[in-house]
Amino acid sequence: MFMPKIYKSEDLSLMKKIISENAFALLISNKEKLLATHSMFLLNEINDGFYLETHLSKANFQAKVLKDGDEVLCDFLGAHSYISSSWYEKTNVSTWNYEAVQIRGKVKLMNDDELYEHLKKLTFKYENAQKCPMFVEKMGDEFVRKEMKGAFGINIYPSEIFIANKLSQNRNDADFENIILNLGASNDENSIKIAEKMKSIR
Repeated sequence: MFMPKIYKSEDLSLMKKIISENAFALLISNKEKLLATHSMFLLNEINDGFYLETHLSKANFQAKVLKDGDEVLCDFLGAHSYISSSWYEKTNVSTWNYEAVQIRGKVKLMNDDELYEHLKKLTFKYENAQKCPMFVEKMGDEFVRKEMKGAFGINIYPSEIFIANKLSQNRNDADFENIILNLGASNDENSIKIAEKMKSIR
């Protein structure tokens, strides 16, 4: 991911927040041919860093070709919004403000126990807010392990991390404030999020 230095972040807490809030992301590989699958990700912190975990359907061609040690790219897009050049004091080009994370890493295939725990954690994350949550424990071990036969679980250990935080840092104060004003007046949820994020950095 190309990023001018002004938009490049080293903030790992921002990275974790973007991943947690935008966990339905792209798993990209180039084994035999270029492949991409939208997948649910979880981030696990460990003593010396973190790793990602996700799963695919075994019927997915990407699951059929991925092996231990293969390189993949995980692409997470956070809040994003169009920025009109009409909001600037002087003529310039329109652009797009956004937050994004890309993680390149090595694949480690899950065994059955790891896949079970992955599905248990993933289900808890999204069922916990439901009125009548259906946790893995309620489904019964026999049912879950039968369904697991169609799932392909992988862990991804990062080798490179890219964090983009493009929030009009290059604009003067007048343009910056006018961008926030216009974004905040929008009915678009992402535009409002970007406006709030811009307020927090200047």
